Amino acid sequence: MEKVWEPVGAGKVAELTGLDRKVVDKVFAELKKEGAIVSPIRCKRKPAK
Repeated sequence: MEKVWEPVGAGKVAELTGLDRKVVDKVFAELKKEGAIVSPIRCKRKPAK
């Protein structure tokens, strides 16, 4: 996410990393619970810095 410099969705992260979309969704859910990422735009995430 930091390399793209804008809020990104799970599909874009999956595309850039080669990971399965379902894996990215699960990781996003955990990171959001921990407060490590925020969602400034619907369905887009960015680091919580």
